[in-house]
Amino acid sequence: MGSIEFTNTLLFLGAVLAMAGIFSSLIAERFGAPLLLVFLVIGMLAGEDGPGGLMFNDYQLTYLIGSLALAVILFDGGLRTRLSAFRGTLLPSTILATVGVVLTAVITGAVAALVLGMSYAEGLLVGAMVASTDAAAVFFLLHSGGLELKRRVGTVLEIESATNDPIAVLLTVVLVQMLLAGAAASGWQIARDVAEQALVGGAMGLAGGFAISWLLNKTPLPGGLHPVFVLAGAVLIYAATSLLQGSGLFAVFLAGLVVGNRPMRAYANVTNFQEATTWLCQIVMFTVLGLLVTPSRLVDYALPALAIAAWLMVVARPLAIWLCLRPFRFRWQETAFISWVGLRGAVSIFLAAIPTLSGVPRADVYFNIAFVVVLVSLLVQGWSIAPAARWLGLALPRSRPAVRRVELDLPGQLEYELVGYPIDEDSAVLQPGALPPWARLALVVRGDAILMPAEARPLKPGDHAYFLAPPHRARRLDRLFAARTAEEVEHETGGEFVFNGETRMDVVGKLYGLSIAPEQGAMTVADLFADRFEGKPELGDHIELGGVWLVARDLVEDRVIKAGLQIEGEPGSLVGTLLGRPSTRLSRLMQKLRARAARAK
Repeated sequence: MGSIEFTNTLLFLGAVLAMAGIFSSLIAERFGAPLLLVFLVIGMLAGEDGPGGLMFNDYQLTYLIGSLALAVILFDGGLRTRLSAFRGTLLPSTILATVGVVLTAVITGAVAALVLGMSYAEGLLVGAMVASTDAAAVFFLLHSGGLELKRRVGTVLEIESATNDPIAVLLTVVLVQMLLAGAAASGWQIARDVAEQALVGGAMGLAGGFAISWLLNKTPLPGGLHPVFVLAGAVLIYAATSLLQGSGLFAVFLAGLVVGNRPMRAYANVTNFQEATTWLCQIVMFTVLGLLVTPSRLVDYALPALAIAAWLMVVARPLAIWLCLRPFRFRWQETAFISWVGLRGAVSIFLAAIPTLSGVPRADVYFNIAFVVVLVSLLVQGWSIAPAARWLGLALPRSRPAVRRVELDLPGQLEYELVGYPIDEDSAVLQPGALPPWARLALVVRGDAILMPAEARPLKPGDHAYFLAPPHRARRLDRLFAARTAEEVEHETGGEFVFNGETRMDVVGKLYGLSIAPEQGAMTVADLFADRFEGKPELGDHIELGGVWLVARDLVEDRVIKAGLQIEGEPGSLVGTLLGRPSTRLSRLMQKLRARAARAK
């Protein structure tokens, strides 16, 4: 009976920790705290030195949980990465995820060896453990701050963060093996072992991804089993690749990339299930890692760990990033931000458990140093990401209210899925011509009636509209159904001059008396939007031109074909309402623009 009671107690505590982790995410989002840090603190509070008093030092179980969780998380990262995002950023991202990780490890390892009094091979192992960044922490902080990065920077960070973990794992495993064998850390031997694991992992990942995709579309599974099948396939690929001495994490990411970019049955069910499973895996892994650490022992390693963390953040990663991005003509602001967004996370702590599990001498040093480095990174870099993005001018303030969307998979249909939205009074989709041609209206629920497309047009506030849309494009409809922000409503209350997207900017400047920068004069309006919004402008995106606004009004395949010129603060706007009269300067400017437009016609 004692073992049964212990099992029930363990289940109870596990459920309580999971619930605490879930609700703590709300606190983290509200205050901008790194989510990983919250889960780690929960684990530490439940551990040996905390109120929970749980004694936990099972590194074998930690490795098992960490391996499973990382396999699921990386597969989900590949599943959600669109190959179109690689356009123009594949090479720099790949170099950062490979050469950048190695350079960071080498530069950090030299100082770690000096500070800790280790051999260079042991110092390099410390560098390898903390060389990779945590994608989940980076993008949670950006999104919780209401920010969206300019696409070139955001895409590079996303791809680098999602793909650099396998390289760090390879370096760590190879170095551990060499230290156990008593061999010197030969650069050529490390490179050969890493290349072998990468080749095996790449081959298994591609083959496994195509196999999952083919079986998913051809096998008549019950609807609820599609997501379970995909998840089991991901874990199978990871385990099989590892048994073949390949990189399981690299393989599982590639498998997710293949599956996510091919026609897939039950796409909505699979992605929703993966999202929930990924969240659970992060909660469990971060909490277990927090349980594993003993805070009282961290004090002995605080000073050397702080020195290594400072060197990593201020010298090692910035130098590695600068060397890797120099050939690609990134602006200094972009290089500086990518250098600073180097949050260390669960992977670093997970890797630090490998020396203990393998019996490497002084294993406690690796674990405690890595843990302190992660904490410092989350505290210092974690809370400064959003301000740094704004200060460097790399943030696009596209914050919008959350959109409620319903996704339904159509049996046997791979080209379309059914998505539904409630239509608010200020939804952009109510504007004429706002709906893209690839979204086909299927039905509308208006009150108690179900209407077909012919009798439902035009759409009205309060409707629930359902559309057939390609799965990979469905999320792009979200913007059309979100209520417009106060800023956008204010822009739309003034007068507007509409013209073709292929109009040159110097012509627009001459027509309306605007000062256009020389480098922008030869661009068309469409080119300017493409340059400002990284090749993917959306309806309602706007560019300020010295007191007036250029607003994207119609697009075809990510290219602006119609734009409007608006006056900021005209009568009816928030400014005009508060003052009770329109601004004299703006009224004169409006009259001037109307006169110029009339003469041009």
